[in-house]
Amino acid sequence: MKAVKYLFALWTGFFVYTLLIMMFGPGGFFAYRQLQAEQAKIEANIQSLVLINHELEDSMSSLLFDRDTLALYAREQGYAQRHERFIRIVGLGLQNSARTSPGEAVLAAEPQFTDGRVLRIIAFSTVITILLCMALFDFLKHVRDN
Repeated sequence: MKAVKYLFALWTGFFVYTLLIMMFGPGGFFAYRQLQAEQAKIEANIQSLVLINHELEDSMSSLLFDRDTLALYAREQGYAQRHERFIRIVGLGLQNSARTSPGEAVLAAEPQFTDGRVLRIIAFSTVITILLCMALFDFLKHVRDN
């Protein structure tokens, strides 16, 4: 009967280690949830980049095929047709309005997890604690019986 109790302590240590590694280890649930959050952030960035790409394609096609849009853009850049005249005020500069945002780079953060060595130490400490408690209980029972 005594051996079963001590085997129970070893089994408990194995169970604690397995549970800890599944929850807090490098392939655990918390690391997985962090990676899912990073994936969602990157997918949202991709969607915004797709929208920017569509805006840029629309601007490019309107500049290629629409003469009025091309003339308006040229005026914004400070160019004029041969028959036009305009006055430049020194010091104001050109109004360079950005039509679209170029987007932003999103870097995925590494998931945070607990090192396996720490989890093994916790599981081993659990086994030692249970074994010491069982040994102390057996010792007190032996002292009480005598």
